[in-house]
Amino acid sequence: MNRFICGLLTLLCVLIASAAQSEGDSDADSGPSIGVALGSGGAGGLAHIAVLQVFDDKEIKPDEIAGTSIGAVIGVMYAAGLSAAEIRDIFDGFSGSNLDALSKLMKRNSELRLRDLLRLDFDNGGVFDAGGFIDFITGKFEAETFEELKIPLLVVATDYWTGEAVVLAEGELAAAIKASMAVPGLFSPVKMDDKLLLDGGMSNPLPYDLLADDHDLIVAVDVSSTRSAGEDDEPEILDLLFSTFEIMQQSIIAARMQTEEPDIYVKPDTSDIRLLHFNRIEKILEKAEPAAEKFADELDAHLER
Repeated sequence: MNRFICGLLTLLCVLIASAAQSEGDSDADSGPSIGVALGSGGAGGLAHIAVLQVFDDKEIKPDEIAGTSIGAVIGVMYAAGLSAAEIRDIFDGFSGSNLDALSKLMKRNSELRLRDLLRLDFDNGGVFDAGGFIDFITGKFEAETFEELKIPLLVVATDYWTGEAVVLAEGELAAAIKASMAVPGLFSPVKMDDKLLLDGGMSNPLPYDLLADDHDLIVAVDVSSTRSAGEDDEPEILDLLFSTFEIMQQSIIAARMQTEEPDIYVKPDTSDIRLLHFNRIEKILEKAEPAAEKFADELDAHLER
């Protein structure tokens, strides 16, 4: 009887050790947990598509995404299950439109008309209500709430009253995305509970810090733009407004990078891409390709460790 019990205990120990080894092998095969932060930057944010294409090419899905402004727009589509190529196809719909200035676009004929996407809304703290644009974007996928997304998503907005970042991670997607991209003076702020929410770029333009404690590998994609002076080139009021906004964002990012850096920092070339240059998607993605290729190499290096 004692031999039987000893044999049974030995077999049990072997099975437990084998199960633990199998679990360890499974964890190793699954690779590191990856968090991706998609920063704000107007039309320059289309460069996010080039970075997400790298994940698709490698058949890797991030475990969580944090997005601000255009980063939240691109992020919600990807988190809902759209591929980078499908997201590009959606924004290709803007390519027939002149988005260099709002007034010009509203006078031009195009398949995708700004007047349908952005409603005038002078009475609510902005020139435009972006509700139509949000409806257009969210109409491209089935999820209506954060809970329905295929990849967890954090969306950053800014509370007008406190100036603090507000992280939205549950409830209705449309309201959260609208709040995150509410550029002051351009788009109407969004009322949510006791808060009045504006563009998240005012408080956290590159929200990789929200992911740092939960993942093994943090990727931050900074699409903030730089400007260059040309002959007789004076910025229009909309460009001046947005460039001033971007200068503030770049200062916030630089200060944060001094104290805490992501594992992989991706900086596509978005120089001289203006707020509404969505009609230049091919040029934006072309300029982003070198950064995407560098990111692919860095990602491989981290995954091989």
